Amino acid sequence: MASGSGAEGEAVSGAHLIAESLKAQNIEYMFGIVGIPITEIAIAAQASGLKYIGMRNEQAACYAASAVGYLTGRPLIVIGGSSDRNQETMGAFQEFPQVEAGRLYNKLTVRPSSLEVIPAVVEKAVRTSIYGRPGSCYIDIPGDFVNLQVNKSSVKYVECCLPPPISMAKQSAVSEAASIIAHSKQPLLIIGKGAAYSHAENNIRKLVDLCGLPFLPTPMAKGVVPDNHPNCVAAARSTALQYADVIILLGARLNWILHFGLPPRFRQEVKVIQIDICAEELGNNVRPAASLLGDINTVTKQLLEEFSKRPWKYPSSSQWWKRLREKIMNNEEKSKGLELQKSLPMNYYTVFRHIRELIPRDCILVSEGANTMDIGRTMLPNYHPRQRLDAGTFGTMGVGLGFAIAAAMVAKDRTPEKRVICIEGDSAFGFSGMELETICRYKLPILIIVVNNNGIYTGLDTDAWKEMLKFGEPATCIPPVSLLPNSHYEQIMSAFGGKGYFVKTPEELQNALKASLADEQTPSLINVMIDPRSERKKQEFPWLTRSNM
Repeated sequence: MASGSGAEGEAVSGAHLIAESLKAQNIEYMFGIVGIPITEIAIAAQASGLKYIGMRNEQAACYAASAVGYLTGRPLIVIGGSSDRNQETMGAFQEFPQVEAGRLYNKLTVRPSSLEVIPAVVEKAVRTSIYGRPGSCYIDIPGDFVNLQVNKSSVKYVECCLPPPISMAKQSAVSEAASIIAHSKQPLLIIGKGAAYSHAENNIRKLVDLCGLPFLPTPMAKGVVPDNHPNCVAAARSTALQYADVIILLGARLNWILHFGLPPRFRQEVKVIQIDICAEELGNNVRPAASLLGDINTVTKQLLEEFSKRPWKYPSSSQWWKRLREKIMNNEEKSKGLELQKSLPMNYYTVFRHIRELIPRDCILVSEGANTMDIGRTMLPNYHPRQRLDAGTFGTMGVGLGFAIAAAMVAKDRTPEKRVICIEGDSAFGFSGMELETICRYKLPILIIVVNNNGIYTGLDTDAWKEMLKFGEPATCIPPVSLLPNSHYEQIMSAFGGKGYFVKTPEELQNALKASLADEQTPSLINVMIDPRSERKKQEFPWLTRSNM
């Protein structure tokens, strides 16, 4: 640390110190909602050159910040205002033990002891956030710090933290993993979000091609290797997981999304090769046959080098490949049958077929909802990494519009030609629907598609709704999963200056999509009415695995 070189007697406020410190750590975006005592921090951030995006809900602001962290590799730092120091324990305005509470959820939770150490605290928070497994950090700012001033010469200014160190796996572990893969009968490569974050796409693509491995992407890893690659077995997911004898986990966790790695979704004797940047993740739920601790991109390169010494390629004519391809064809035929149905109201598959045919191949896809998100994963392919954002491991609703705003801000600065398309279930849309005003305020040309089935999972049509009301008050007779039929969400977008479309037929959907995509300046919302009883095609297993541990 080095003392600042400000002129003797020159003063700086806490708000400006925070803003300048964030700027010094190459932070570009700030999402939030201002209020006492942190309004001045947002103003100072804008004065320092940071882009401040004022949201309508703090939850959506945090989701937006986390998406920016994923897309850019810069951190998620949560800054909160707390009561003045001299009012602690007195019942001050919104007094709460924020530092203590934050420790449960963040890699680092800290309150600066003085204004002079703010730059050092911010640097540590940024460094902690991006080193190792990425995660959030919380900085608590007492209310009286915001406008308090100190002499610049007393401030401990620090430079931007160094990029995260790149770690490699032990060579013995790499050799062991390669040997296990080479002796596998039914291998499967699972590509996780960590691989996308590590920008490992080039080396993973080489590994897939060199070794001929079947691969399965997790939701946020779609596009690391394009979904239309011949080795992608996403359409045979359950079969691939259930019968693989060797699984290579590239930055994916054996959590609920992967059914904990346990039977009956996996073989009892499956050999797991775990590659992860987080040591604590190795061996979680399943004892690995080989553990490779390190950066995903670097370790994948080590595996490539190992297989260049001992060339091996899994035969494409194997019985395993035959079984996977048969399952892929069978599932695709079932989906195609649903896609081509012409009955009205439309079903999910028909809607997604028209969306797939018209949206750009290189758009950034954001999605949330139950069936909307799950069916969208299978029917809307990704060809590029880090261009799909959905609930992922969170499993929570409300992420969609925050993610879309973040993606649009980053795209605006880096790839302005890319469109951001956010596909939401009607229930999921309701969590953060007021962020439409944020989208219109910042002139973000996001296309939002609400797949509206009048409910959570399933809903009621107008006639069934009226029939239910004959039995009493809505609170006692309307099913808990039902929402108001035919809600005109598109009118909310129109109210804020965007364009809204209410569609019921494939032709109306096509016309609305074409009009929205042709307008590269105006936000749009297409409210697509579907059959309230439309659901996913029959699944082999329940979507949420119960652990038998």
